[in-house]
Amino acid sequence: MANEVSIKKLAANTIRILAAEGVQKANSGHPGMPMGMADVAAILWTEFLKHNPDDPKWIARDRFVLSAGHGSMLIYSMLHLSGYDVTMDDLKSFRQWGSRTAGHPEYGHLPGVETTTGPLGQGFGNGVGMALASKMMSARFGEDLFGGNYVYAISGDGCLMEGVSSEAASLAGHLKLGNLIYFYDDNTITIEGHTDLTFSENVEQRFLAYGWHVVYTDAYDHDSIRKAIVAGQNEKEKPTLIITKSLIGYGSPNKANTHDVHGSPLGKDEMIATKQNIGWPVDKEFYVPEEVAHLFADRKTEMKKKYDEWNSEYLKWKKNNSDLADQYEKYITQWLPENLEEELLAAAPKEPNATRTLSSKVIQKIAQIVPNVVGGSADLAPSTNTYMNGFASIAPNKFEGKNFHFGIREHAMGAILNGIILYGGFRAFGATFFVFSDYMRPTIRLAAIMKVPAIYVFTHDSIFVGEDGPTHQPVEHLAVLRAIPNSTVFRPADGIETAMAWSFALKNSSGPVSLILTRQKIEAFDRASDFDPKEVLKGAYITSKEKDGKLDLVIAASGSEVPIADEAKKILTDLNIRVVSIPCRELFEKQSEDYKSKIFPADVPVVIIEAATMTGWGDLFRQKLLMIGMTTFGASGPYKTLAEKFGFTGAQVADKIKAWI
Repeated sequence: MANEVSIKKLAANTIRILAAEGVQKANSGHPGMPMGMADVAAILWTEFLKHNPDDPKWIARDRFVLSAGHGSMLIYSMLHLSGYDVTMDDLKSFRQWGSRTAGHPEYGHLPGVETTTGPLGQGFGNGVGMALASKMMSARFGEDLFGGNYVYAISGDGCLMEGVSSEAASLAGHLKLGNLIYFYDDNTITIEGHTDLTFSENVEQRFLAYGWHVVYTDAYDHDSIRKAIVAGQNEKEKPTLIITKSLIGYGSPNKANTHDVHGSPLGKDEMIATKQNIGWPVDKEFYVPEEVAHLFADRKTEMKKKYDEWNSEYLKWKKNNSDLADQYEKYITQWLPENLEEELLAAAPKEPNATRTLSSKVIQKIAQIVPNVVGGSADLAPSTNTYMNGFASIAPNKFEGKNFHFGIREHAMGAILNGIILYGGFRAFGATFFVFSDYMRPTIRLAAIMKVPAIYVFTHDSIFVGEDGPTHQPVEHLAVLRAIPNSTVFRPADGIETAMAWSFALKNSSGPVSLILTRQKIEAFDRASDFDPKEVLKGAYITSKEKDGKLDLVIAASGSEVPIADEAKKILTDLNIRVVSIPCRELFEKQSEDYKSKIFPADVPVVIIEAATMTGWGDLFRQKLLMIGMTTFGASGPYKTLAEKFGFTGAQVADKIKAWI
């Protein structure tokens, strides 16, 4: 036993020094947290974490999330020692150009990194989504094979201060996610100094109030760490928070327990002093003792046996449960019906209506024909029209359903959606009013970075929300979402565009898609007789063709402004006008130059109408351009009155064009 204890301590020191050396070599990074939590990581990864480095995507694995992502050298060191495809050269190239070991853990760069973390609290929320997905997977396909896996995370003071953790913790406690085990790295240090500068709350009482199970451990007492993890595993009805009293920069004789070690390298002299302090060979760099290498190799072998046993049981289950196994394959492979577009187009009503209402009809069809789609709203389902009728809601100890009730927690909703999708098997959407996408922007941005295909249903899309007034009327939000790289934004104008937008969102696998939908009815508009619905997926297409002869003007719009463009054309009878709908600017920008010039000839003036700020439209067009949009916030009043007061009627647009052309 004494030898085992000494080897585990040696393993912890190996992690500690590898992390500090990686930061030192890069001359950039955060050594303090990895040094402080090295013992916890050593015990968790060598005794409890269920995983297979040779199959990092094994569905039945435990998940480990480093919510305190600034301590990234901790997870990089663990992945290397555990036998993942993470080399010593990767550790040595920490934070360098082209390196797989980025400054914060990035999903897709290294096997074993479950999610991109760094913005504090995001990993906390992602982990809740993963734990929820695990419960849903177990409910669908059985506890024996798909239950029993845990989501572990390390969170710090910063994670708990950020509001997203409060939202996510509240929902996790409500849903009784007993498969969630989080370590709170209670080192009382932030960048500015000790946490008592700003943070004096009772964390235990806070999480008890959320409905969590709370235990304490010493970060350097291995038996205490083990007992805390076992206590968390044994608690089936509550998530567990392990308050881990630690010392930031543990092992450093002069910088431990100071903010100096939080975000700066130890320095060469302190690196030597630290090695001397813990009995480490001073002359060796990036060194793994043979005993430690054997310890992790033995653990990998042990985990491989568990993995093989699971696969054997899975093959038996698959043979004996062919229908359920076929359904499982559809989840894992993200199966979609071959005729998806046709099904959704048939489901979308042909008569004019609010696009949120048209979307609801499409969602009902999706719920029936796409088994792995789940989704919900931030307490707004009656308004966003996103509830899937005939399917149950997710609730404590009831995870078979398709509908989430996220509560009034948009920030957590976004983080949880990312976690659900990252877990594997599910396609997930979340819904709220478009103006509240502000609360979700950090999670949307991370979805775009990770290429997570989250779907957002944002309704009440413009000043035409009406009486609720400017606090609830999006103005700048379209420009904000469109500014996020790898984010696709659809603002459909009718049922056909709505159905095609949903089809794209379900087929897309490389980033988030936002569907921007109206509260108010959109009037009918003319369409070309040879219109093909697939043109919608080009991002822009002609809805009303010009007469034969010289084209004088193109009027383009998105969403509810397309009928306004159509009406203006009918008024301006002395001009030969083409009307273009632009439901998705990102898709249009990806089209060939030939297609772009076919829709918008280079020598023809363009008018663009959108009830929003016009940021970005001038980058798209080099023709003579008139932009009719918003330059102020909205106002409270009936939406038809607002349309007149802000200049969004066909007659007003026609007058502006006459004065301009």
